[in-house]
Amino acid sequence: MHNYICTTCGVQYTATEAAPAHCPICEDDRQYVNPNSQSWTTLAAMRANYHNVLREVEPGLIGIVTEPKFAIGQRPLLVQTAHGNVLWDCISYIDEATIDAVNALGGIDAIAISHPHFYDSMVEWSRAFGDAPIYLHAANREWVMRPDPAIVYWEDDTYALNDEITLVRCGGHFPGSSVLHWSQGAGGKGVILTGDTIMVVADTRYVTFMYSYPNDIPLNARAVQGIVDAIDPFAFDRVYSAWWEKVVSTDGKAAVRRSAARYIAHIR
Repeated sequence: MHNYICTTCGVQYTATEAAPAHCPICEDDRQYVNPNSQSWTTLAAMRANYHNVLREVEPGLIGIVTEPKFAIGQRPLLVQTAHGNVLWDCISYIDEATIDAVNALGGIDAIAISHPHFYDSMVEWSRAFGDAPIYLHAANREWVMRPDPAIVYWEDDTYALNDEITLVRCGGHFPGSSVLHWSQGAGGKGVILTGDTIMVVADTRYVTFMYSYPNDIPLNARAVQGIVDAIDPFAFDRVYSAWWEKVVSTDGKAAVRRSAARYIAHIR
């Protein structure tokens, strides 16, 4: 029995004798099936070719990425708070070197994930750090391909993980797509970690919002405004999307507002 991992989206599945015939996440129009056909791997097979790199992106915020690039290639973030460490989003690959490096930073007390494309090997990560609870919005429950008792489904529009961190349901990309607000980030000015619920674009003064990024399907004006309204109560100066270069380094709240106004004006 193996917990197979889809090589296109990176999500790990419940253990089976043979690889699954389909990946429902990739077959959904927010993702895609590789034109060279569906393929699968396992953590054991990955260990011959991959490793993880940890890098500080600001004090108290550590990025973790797999090299060479695997699947979508996102960079989750470890948030170090006075109330415990939170891993925001996830990746497929984990090994003993990664576990040791993260433990040296204080380990992981909780995992929270923005949306199903980044569920990846979340159960493996949880078990590596003492069955750390995994917080997912209940609206995305159907996309969990490896159920586990560590998963905690939250249902409201916000969920406070601790005195510094609040999860905020924005919708848009998925019904339960969420962001993480860290009040002490950016030297106390606040940051939001967005996965791709809100995506920082090439001109890092702006962000964008999409139903499907690989298939270039936009969101409607109401959904975009809903995202902006969801985060409006929170103060933040920086916006971190799910890749190293995707950062609004200052004036983040205004950047989201002006980006939404620009987006809505064009889509109408």
